[in-house]
Amino acid sequence: MDQNLAQKAISCALLGKWENACKINKLIIKDYPDDVDALNRLARSYAELGEIPKAKTYAKKVLRIDPFNTIASKSLSKWKALKKGDSDSSSVSDPALFLEESGKTKIVSLLHLGSEKIISRLNAGDMVHLNTHGHRVSVNSNSGKYIGKFSDDLSSLIKKLVKLGYKYQIIIKSSDSQGVKILIKEIQRPDKFSDKPSFVSEKINYISFTPPELVHKKDLTYDEIEDVE
Repeated sequence: MDQNLAQKAISCALLGKWENACKINKLIIKDYPDDVDALNRLARSYAELGEIPKAKTYAKKVLRIDPFNTIASKSLSKWKALKKGDSDSSSVSDPALFLEESGKTKIVSLLHLGSEKIISRLNAGDMVHLNTHGHRVSVNSNSGKYIGKFSDDLSSLIKKLVKLGYKYQIIIKSSDSQGVKILIKEIQRPDKFSDKPSFVSEKINYISFTPPELVHKKDLTYDEIEDVE
């Protein structure tokens, strides 16, 4: 396989140049018809261009060559609710956005998911939005469509932090028939709480000659944060 062509195809996809990506991947499979990576990329390119039937055709071809190919099987599952003219479009994000930082990021599986059609259009890297109205915090697409909700305890925490002045970026980490995972990223913290990250976790301090189960110590919780002046 021509590695230069493959890299060009990947670069076009990262830049959202789907027509170019489509052309390059077609050049690759002309010489290497069983190249499953190129076939998967071609399927994704067609999906981004709204050519869902063609996208499904190439994904199915991948599965005929490699029946256990997870990319193709997940793609077909995502596109099941889409038809010709629909677009599996995504916002192209800087991979650095997915970096996890202790205390500042949290990966969450959403509950009570929205319609299958809305979920099928999500892609890793999509920027989405918090909706802090109501009992539970929910996540909406850029067009305002409901995607899913947080658990009660996380909703309570996020609502409190937003009220205090914390701000967040919400990014789709994965989306398939198994569910939707998002990355919550703290992007702003009020000066008053500059030393208090959003997502404190339980820590265990191990003291010599003391059984670990007897020395649990938790970071400051946000039930206490309101008392911090």
